[in-house]
Amino acid sequence: MSRDKRVGILGGTFNPPHMGHIALAGAAIRELKLDKVVFIPAFAPPHKEVKDNDAAARYEMTRLACEGDPRFEVSDIEINNRSVSYSVDTLKVMRKKYGQDAELFFIIGSDSVEELESWKDISEAMGLAKFIAGIRPGFPVKDLKRAVSVIEMPARDISSSMIRDYVRAGRPINGLVPGPVFDFITTHKLYKA
Repeated sequence: MSRDKRVGILGGTFNPPHMGHIALAGAAIRELKLDKVVFIPAFAPPHKEVKDNDAAARYEMTRLACEGDPRFEVSDIEINNRSVSYSVDTLKVMRKKYGQDAELFFIIGSDSVEELESWKDISEAMGLAKFIAGIRPGFPVKDLKRAVSVIEMPARDISSSMIRDYVRAGRPINGLVPGPVFDFITTHKLYKA
């Protein structure tokens, strides 16, 4: 049983993890006074196809992005399931891990808010954790149909697809991803055309 009482959960494909993810996790820790944020790379997200889907590489890049910051942790629960990753199932596992006394905060980007109604068992998922939306540039949160709290995050208009496009085009990605992630992408020649 963990002693952490306020735990953020940040899921995603992390293909690759980038400074926007790190900024979102840091903003959540500050604004919500979290003990930690657990990054959970999806094996196969239900709402999008993952291009260049090497789950082991995505997990390793996420681990590298988080190392050195004791407030960040990486979980392999969805990677190890080797099937479609539904947030409600992950939240059930996290609730069991942290117990009924812990407050769980499920962190999403504002670009995902409009999709919530299509998520599997969304009402049950929202009963397991408080949903938090980090405002992404160009994706304001409006007309919320569900109880989602909003946090402001540093303005970093970065996306994983943009980084993959940059690599394919031979454009630099320094500063867009943590240094160890940059080294991993370079060493393993990821995202090349």
